[in-house]
Formats: sequence, structure tokens, C-alpha cells
Amino acid sequence: MRDGQVPLAAELLDPVPFGALEEEGYARGFSCVAGLDEVGRGPLAGPVVAAAVALPDGLLIPGLTDSKQVPEQERGRLFEVIREQAVCFGVGIADERTIDDVNILQATIIAMERALALLSPRPDYLLLDALTLPRVPLPQKALIKGDCRSHSIAAASILAKVTRDRMMLDLHERFPQYNFKRHKGYGTREHVELIRKYGPCDAHRRTFNPVALMLAGERT
Repeated sequence: MRDGQVPLAAELLDPVPFGALEEEGYARGFSCVAGLDEVGRGPLAGPVVAAAVALPDGLLIPGLTDSKQVPEQERGRLFEVIREQAVCFGVGIADERTIDDVNILQATIIAMERALALLSPRPDYLLLDALTLPRVPLPQKALIKGDCRSHSIAAASILAKVTRDRMMLDLHERFPQYNFKRHKGYGTREHVELIRKYGPCDAHRRTFNPVALMLAGERT
């Protein structure tokens, strides 16, 4: 453990009300509690995107939950509400080449660190979705299924999801043959078949299978 690093508390699932984990942080005397989450660890293409959000103490945004459970149109509405009502928020991105260079876990940590660096005021307590930031010397709580249990993590998941989806629409404009607008870079049967047909493009993660296997086949 590096100097100044606060031990991480890894929480198992417990029946706490939505927002209670943030209230607990403020009750303990912390002045700014931020939740962090990421989207895009699993796809074959595109970046991993992380967000950090601090919400006002006691604020509960109606309809806010894990982004995977929220319809696309509603995510867009919540995206704007969160940006308007948050104390502060930040979005960090690690692109495909960073993912290939350092691996997806380390790229996710980099994206989260970049999101955290954008927050003002600076948070003094972090809630994370089952992940630790070992280079960040702040008190942290890792939560299993945190985006279903923490209001600020759920808010971060919405910001990250909407941001990444919009980036994948931009990639679709550049590389329409892969139909990124439909699958957002995930390894669907359609996507894999299109990679086999056209070969990988710059948006693909070259260390992820089956892309890596295809590229290895080209070199043999």
C-alpha cells in the first residue's frame, strides 16, 4: 500500500436504501462524496469511458438507476438532469490503443482517474462499482453491483453510457460497414461476421479475441 492510501472497503450486497451510502459518507463528515462507474470494458471496438459524479446530499433523481436498466431515450433525459443537478461531474476516456497497450483493467483505471481529475470541488470520499483506484489516496468503498445500490454510481453509469454510445455513433459515421450504431462495438454475431468480412479497423481493440486471432492469421 502506498503512503497515504486509505484501505479499501469491499462491500458485499446489503439491503440499503438508494442514496443511503452517500448519506453515510456525509454523516461521517466527508464534504464531497463522488460515485464512479465505467462503460465499455467488454466490447471489441471503441473506448472505455468512465464518469465521476457528486450529487447534493439528500438528492434523489426520479428514475435514476443502473444505465443498463434504463431505456435509451430515458438515459438521454437523465444525462441532462444529472449534468444540471450534480455538484460536479467529469468524464474520462481511454481509447483503443491505450487499452491494447496497458490492458482493459488498467485502461479503466486510467479513465476513472481522468474523470476524477475533472471534479471541482474535489471529492474526499469515493464510491466505486467493484473497483479500486490504487493511485488515488482517498477513502474508497468498492460495491458489488454498485450501480444498483449507489445513487451517485448510477448517475456516473448514465453519463458514461450516454457519452460512449454517442462516441460509437461517431465511429459509425467513419466506419459504417461495421454497423457500430446497432451493437456499440460489442461482440455480437453480426459484428464478428462484419469483422471477418472487412477486417479490423482503427476502432477495433487488437488484443481482444477474435480480433487478435484474425490479425495473427494475417501475419502467418
